Amino acid sequence: MINITAEEIVKDIGEEPLCVSPETTVYEAVKLMLEKNSHAVLIRKDGEYVGIWTERDLMKNTVLDGYDPKTTKVSDHMSFPLKSAPHTDNIFRLIDKFLGYQTRHLLIEKKGKYIGLLYSRDVIRSGFTERTKQLRELDEMVSLEFYENWKWKKKHS
Repeated sequence: MINITAEEIVKDIGEEPLCVSPETTVYEAVKLMLEKNSHAVLIRKDGEYVGIWTERDLMKNTVLDGYDPKTTKVSDHMSFPLKSAPHTDNIFRLIDKFLGYQTRHLLIEKKGKYIGLLYSRDVIRSGFTERTKQLRELDEMVSLEFYENWKWKKKHS
């Protein structure tokens, strides 16, 4: 059974989520995201997360009349309220939330504070890593070498 929690995945990633102020332009946010190889930035105001702006928000809004990435603020097009999950959720609960919320990003909450941001790919990667580890452990426990010489003998009538 895979019992990895959201908090363990956040710790394994070991990175703080990218944050910008509500006044950050789309252009500045995209530059930062490209520099950090990120797909989203959290919008933080007065020390609190108030929204998230993603690549998908960029795609949806680029076609709007008058949309200028050098003057448009990310806060004008951010997604909110934020979707979150408790730090105790396991991989299966997290995947269920990604699918149910139809999102690729979840903030992880512990004791009323957000401790990290998980992408769906982080959770999938952790699941594959854990499953691979479990299969290696099973492989070490069970050796087929002993059984290779077993042959079923046919009874002749």
